[in-house]
Amino acid sequence: MKLLFFDLETTGLSSIEHGIHQISGCIEIDGEIKESFNFNVAPNPQLKISDEALLVSNRTREEVMSYPPMNQIHNEFINLLGKYVDKFDKTDKFFLVGYNNNSFDNQFLRNWFSQNNDKFFGSWFWSNTLDVLVLATQKLLKERANLIDFRLETVCKYVGIEVDPSKLHDASYDIELTRGLYLKCI
Repeated sequence: MKLLFFDLETTGLSSIEHGIHQISGCIEIDGEIKESFNFNVAPNPQLKISDEALLVSNRTREEVMSYPPMNQIHNEFINLLGKYVDKFDKTDKFFLVGYNNNSFDNQFLRNWFSQNNDKFFGSWFWSNTLDVLVLATQKLLKERANLIDFRLETVCKYVGIEVDPSKLHDASYDIELTRGLYLKCI
């Protein structure tokens, strides 16, 4: 089984109006991590940048705009995927795994492919994804009322995963937490 754990940092909350400035994750095949990745990427210059979103990820507008252009990072990302998946084989794809990825990250990633004129998102990824938020909800169904919210930080702490608040909202750290939580939920 091929899993692509991933997390994004974005320039806002709308996958149509805002872009990606960080893509991090790891590739796991049959329970073994094969490779980790962390790409900083200049957001699509035609999209908006929210100052509030940059504050959350502790980045400046100048910093994110100085990252490598999205077409360059898209090519590097595709080359990474191609090391593990044959996009021409309909039976060889990744499951996308993230925290709240069904309602947030997946749409940003799919739109990012489109912005890079890449129509082959579905050649790399199964349409059904693994959302660790949903898995954790199922695992903690009877205990949900004990949690003040269901943010990644809160849920990780609740199940005994140590969290460094100063590292939150960096996609590479958030994906470590997400994978740890995933392993506790399966």
